[in-house]
Amino acid sequence: MFGSGSSTGHDNSGVSPVRFVWPYGGGEVSIFGTFTRWTDLIPMSPMEGCPNVYQVVVSLVPGLHQFKFYVDGQWRVDEQLSFVSGPYGLVNTVVLTKDPPQIIDSETPGRSNMELDDVSVCSEVIQGMSAADLDVSRHRISAFLSTHTAYELLPESGKVIALDVTLPVKRAFHILYEQGIPTAPLWDFCKGQFVGVLAALDFILILRELGTHGSNLTEEELETHTISAWKEGKMHLSRQIDGSGRAYSKHLIHAGPYDSLKDVASKILQNSISTVPILHSSAQDGSFPQLLHLASLSGILKCICRYFRHSAGSLPILQQPICSIPLGTWVPKIGEPNRRPFAMLKPNASLGAALSLLVQANVSSIPIVNDNDSLLDVYSRSDITALAKDKAYAQIHLDEISIHQALQLGQDANSSYGFFNGQRCQMCLRTDSLHKVMERLANPGVRRLLIVEAGSKRVEGVISLSDVFRFLLGVA
Repeated sequence: MFGSGSSTGHDNSGVSPVRFVWPYGGGEVSIFGTFTRWTDLIPMSPMEGCPNVYQVVVSLVPGLHQFKFYVDGQWRVDEQLSFVSGPYGLVNTVVLTKDPPQIIDSETPGRSNMELDDVSVCSEVIQGMSAADLDVSRHRISAFLSTHTAYELLPESGKVIALDVTLPVKRAFHILYEQGIPTAPLWDFCKGQFVGVLAALDFILILRELGTHGSNLTEEELETHTISAWKEGKMHLSRQIDGSGRAYSKHLIHAGPYDSLKDVASKILQNSISTVPILHSSAQDGSFPQLLHLASLSGILKCICRYFRHSAGSLPILQQPICSIPLGTWVPKIGEPNRRPFAMLKPNASLGAALSLLVQANVSSIPIVNDNDSLLDVYSRSDITALAKDKAYAQIHLDEISIHQALQLGQDANSSYGFFNGQRCQMCLRTDSLHKVMERLANPGVRRLLIVEAGSKRVEGVISLSDVFRFLLGVA
């Protein structure tokens, strides 16, 4: 936040004193910008009576100025002011005019209107995204996806794991855990076809069924219960019934190697699934197809980022900060109407509560936070496969084990809980550009980014792969 001193007006050289204010605390705060040629840092000092509010007065000539704050070793921008993407990332902007300044309440914490009597705030330059920019960007991305095929997703080498439907469920989840994969296509030898997918959600439903009083599925039966038997039982649990009252099987959602990337992405979004098997059969009837790849939105996004890497300027929306576009799910503000509660849990909540929330809220992960809503860890659907290790699922009760304990089961003995090991907690800031978010989501294994407040890591929202694609393609 900033203001120009009005007590002396403009001097003969046309230079005016401008007060810059950082009201968000910190140990050491400085500022630099175009007025220092982006080289020298200008230290800021705490205001008297407001130790968390820093200020400095800089003499500026009329015109457009860009600047950033340097707070405890990190570059920051004030999101309450106008900001644009410049050569130094996101930067705040201010226009200083020769007109008499206007007094604007900056709503700085701890400052009264009396303190603002001798301070004026310069007019802001509002940099937004026009409808034309949005339409152009979406058209170019759609054109790329429509003219490129799933064949481009196939890696030069690698393996794809499929499971036979006659495998016991227990063995199947051991395989998922040992291979470090969340899903696997299901093969029915008798039909000569891939007939479905086994996912972490299946294991969650099985564990909840085991913990249900009066369940028809026992731990002993789980040892021999086949995948096909479970899928049959799942149809009744889900009440997937057609008009005649008979249970029916959902057909396998798949694609061919020459289907467009847009078709593959649309299938994932329309069916709310995480992967689509890419199948190819040389037989006319399509029997005994070859499994080539498991396509995901992450792989498609990687293609987009690679294709537009050297022509990002042709997609104006990529430079927009995520807080300025309708993207993701955000923690509702106090008093904000008609907003669904944002799912978060404390580490001492039960595993049963986490699994119920994953199923009922239809989310793929839940942020684990402390009492200040600062991010500690994440519990995802795929974490459930860790319970296959040493048959842990048979030794626990879902309502008696905490999320903290459940996460430790899947970690090495020497790893520390809450230290953001590996790719568990992928984060971004609300001021990050869409391009930066897309680059991170394009990494293998990353399905979502948690939006956190810089410094405190307080959770502000989440952006998933499907959120990005729905925005890029303009679908609800």
